[in-house]
Amino acid sequence: MAPLLALLTLLLLPPSLSLLRLPAAFHGPRCPHRPHLERHPDPGRAPGIALFAETESPPSSPQALAFDLPAYLSLHLPSVTSALETSLADQTVPETSTITSAMLYSLLAGGKRIRPMLCLLTADAFLRPHAAVLPLAVAVEMVHTMSLIHDDLPAMDDDDYRRGKPTCHKVYGEDVAILAGDALLSTAFAVLAKRTPRGEIGGEEGGREGRLLDAVVRLGEAVSATGLAGGQVMDLQCEGRPSAEVSVDDLKWIHTHKTAKLLNICVAASAVLSGASPPQVRSLELFADKVGLAFQVADDILDVTASSDALGKTAGKDEATDKATYVRKLGLDGAREEAERLVREAKGHLDELGFGGRVDGLKAIADFIIDRKN
Repeated sequence: MAPLLALLTLLLLPPSLSLLRLPAAFHGPRCPHRPHLERHPDPGRAPGIALFAETESPPSSPQALAFDLPAYLSLHLPSVTSALETSLADQTVPETSTITSAMLYSLLAGGKRIRPMLCLLTADAFLRPHAAVLPLAVAVEMVHTMSLIHDDLPAMDDDDYRRGKPTCHKVYGEDVAILAGDALLSTAFAVLAKRTPRGEIGGEEGGREGRLLDAVVRLGEAVSATGLAGGQVMDLQCEGRPSAEVSVDDLKWIHTHKTAKLLNICVAASAVLSGASPPQVRSLELFADKVGLAFQVADDILDVTASSDALGKTAGKDEATDKATYVRKLGLDGAREEAERLVREAKGHLDELGFGGRVDGLKAIADFIIDRKN
């Protein structure tokens, strides 16, 4: 109860206090680069969803084909990296050097940063500044990193390498790795609650604290028994069973919760913080659920088609452990068809928003997820 009260207290701090000692990196660019977007300013009113509904959106095709995702990543990854690098500044003192070093070792180990990019691209779709969602992007990446640290432990997947580097427990020991993951998880909530600029949250001014609380709740649910943790437990339980006894529906439940939930919060919570309506948030949730499953199907394909060097982790482990995967259940060609179907349906949910070219970046991320090589 005490931690919950403390969290709520942070959420209810006035903006002048909530932004004290906020690293500059968390403010993000005021006018983020948005390929193919045309601004429709209305100085007489605050930006919000009603303005979008009255604005004709450009058609999404052929702009979706023209969206330059590599250029977008090159432009915006530095701000995400800077925010991650400074995220533990207020916790780094001589007495905490070991645990903060372990936290940063994994947090800054590289990776595709798909989750932070989903946050930024969703803000772009609603014409909101990146500052509104950059703390969320950092928080989600912290939770994701925690899951990787714990997933690599001997009690789980028992991996020695992650992103081409020795895993956290190989460098710092299992005890410190476990605690580093725990600390990243709790810090994620503090970052989201304390560092989100209230003035940049979309929607009516009186509802901004409620939108931030909604985002915090969504983050908690994403790692709960009906989220990442529950999906991981069922995954572990299925590993002890012959793959023939694990159904495609079992795989869907596991990866909807273990993988898709974190992608879900990236777009859904970003939409909430951007002032989205409930139907708009729901369309983005459905998009993320499909993309999350496609992400796992692609992972299963890469496990049998890519090398360990390309993956940055041990390849072929699923086959070696008789683990149930989409490739084992559907075959390689069938798994590829399933990934393409999921992405196609995911894009359909984006079209429900009626934003035209403003969602081309999200569509490009969906394509990248199934076309990636690691």
